[in-house]
Amino acid sequence: MTQTIYSPDFMTGDEFSIPTFSVLNPEGELHDEAQDPELDRDHARRIYHAMLATRIMDERMMAAQRQGRLSFYMQCVGEEAAVVGATAALDDADMIMAQYREQGALMYRGFSFDEFMNQLFGNELDYGKGRQMPVHYGSRKLHYMTISSPLATQIPQATGYAYGQKLAGEGYCTLTFFGEGAASEGDFHAALNMASVHKVPVIFFCRNNGYAISTPAVEQFAADGIAPRAFGYRMHVIRVDGNDVLAVYEATQKARKIAVENNQPVLIEAMTYRLAAHSSSDDPSGYRAKSEEETWRLKDPILRMQKWLDHKGWWSDDEEAELQERLRREVLETMKRAEKRPAPALDTLISDVYADITPTLQHQFDSLKQHIRRYPEAYPRGAKSLDLDVRDDANQQGGE
Repeated sequence: MTQTIYSPDFMTGDEFSIPTFSVLNPEGELHDEAQDPELDRDHARRIYHAMLATRIMDERMMAAQRQGRLSFYMQCVGEEAAVVGATAALDDADMIMAQYREQGALMYRGFSFDEFMNQLFGNELDYGKGRQMPVHYGSRKLHYMTISSPLATQIPQATGYAYGQKLAGEGYCTLTFFGEGAASEGDFHAALNMASVHKVPVIFFCRNNGYAISTPAVEQFAADGIAPRAFGYRMHVIRVDGNDVLAVYEATQKARKIAVENNQPVLIEAMTYRLAAHSSSDDPSGYRAKSEEETWRLKDPILRMQKWLDHKGWWSDDEEAELQERLRREVLETMKRAEKRPAPALDTLISDVYADITPTLQHQFDSLKQHIRRYPEAYPRGAKSLDLDVRDDANQQGGE
């Protein structure tokens, strides 16, 4: 019921204070009043494996980009607990709609290094057929919607998909990841309003890592982060320590229960930090201090979970060394295989854009092939799939 007042009394929102939920301190120990979530040994080790594998792949692939072997890359470094912890709390059949830094979600669900590498190098085994830039993964079998480049488009799409899940009534939800910068897009507000009005099972998971590329959070919004925005849509909300995998796991687990059992959307704001550059095209030294980065390195989410596992007797130094060595070897071996595989055949560029290839699209494709035949040295990968045509053209020109 709306309260009536009889003199103007304005509110700014400062009357509300949203706390941060945390379970582990940076030393991997439980806070005094905290309790371990219901997480057994095997599940915990699966989560840690995915976090570490993501970190090692990121390090190797950024090095490959610097060597000129890869055109572009984006790392998840520092945010592994937020991504993997949230994914681990879902049903594996729940839909995930990611932004572009959530490779850990796929890693947890079993996406292989070969599948990662095939997409990164855009070879003939790439599910996207080489049509997208690197780190734009997708997997139908793992319920991970293919990433698209435009910022925040996945947020309203998640609401729509979750509405379909509500109608299907099979007990699944959708979780969409995005950064606090994407929350400045109009898509964010449209999605939250639609989700609240139609009461759909969707979890909006904001990775607040402090920067929208080079723009710090204090220059993005004046309010207390992203979490308070949920009040405007009468939505369940929680703020969580995004470097604490146990806190993220428990918060997402409870959010899923609200979403699926009550058909109610939930907003989670995970407070974390991007330890790496925004992308391989970015240099963070131009907009943040090294001392700031070092402060956050002491809160490394992987090291925090490793210490917790060690305290529980579920992990050892020998296992750590063996796993790191094996993962590095597997990443290197699969990368070498993937970069040697040929590009997709040129005709796959239009083979499944429409159910039937339109005359206009066919005309454009024929023009492209003629252009490549004329300048094969400028398009070596495309020309390779047209080798016979190129040789035929050369022979005809020689005969004339």
